[in-house]
Parts: sequence; structure tokens; C-alpha cells
Amino acid sequence: MYRQSRKEAGEAGELIALAHLQSQGLQLMERNYRCRGGEIDLAAAERKTLVLVEVRLRSGEAFGGAAASVDARKQQRIILASRHLIMMRPQLSRVSARFDVVALMNASGKSGTIEWLKDAFRLA
Repeated sequence: MYRQSRKEAGEAGELIALAHLQSQGLQLMERNYRCRGGEIDLAAAERKTLVLVEVRLRSGEAFGGAAASVDARKQQRIILASRHLIMMRPQLSRVSARFDVVALMNASGKSGTIEWLKDAFRLA
């Protein structure tokens, strides 16, 4: 039996999240945007809003589930990366932005639930 690596599972989860967001009308702008201090899994446009998305996979609710795993330290890394993205693309500074979390539970690529938490956290 083949078992996915964490990286493969993460990539599959991001594709599931992206498909879900696109089905809700969001348009992908960036995927896996990285800078020295952090990473943004998905950056998308929803009308005139820049949506910065953290995708979390969990096989169960232990330790608070996927959404709870986006702690203050992780939030700061996402915020740092979002500031870098906006600095590199000045046109993005003219739109509003929000931070969402897409939590995938038991996401094996075929089954599971998707929880989309809009405006999951804010700039500190």
C-alpha cells in the first residue's frame, strides 16, 4: 500500500482547496508564494479583495483540528509573506485583503470535509 509523503499530501490538499475556492468564484493569483520569512499557500482575488489562504490538512480533530493549528507564530509568518507579496506587486496595495484558512479534514484526495474560514485572523 502506497502512503503519501507529507509534501505530496500538502500539494494534494492545496489542489482540493484551490478547486473549492475556484468553484466559489475566486481567481487564483499566486500559489506557494515564498519569501525569506514565510509562505502563502494560495493568493486569490474575490471581486476587489485579495484573499490570502492558508491550507491545513488534518486527519482528525486531535489538538484542535486544522484551523486551530494556525497559531500566532504561523499567522505572523503569513502576514510577513503577504506584506512582501504586496511590496513586490504594488497594484495589490490598492485593494482590501483578508486572511482565510481552508481546513481539510481526512483529506486523502478523495474524501473528507472542507471548512472555509473567511477572515480567520487579522493583522496584529
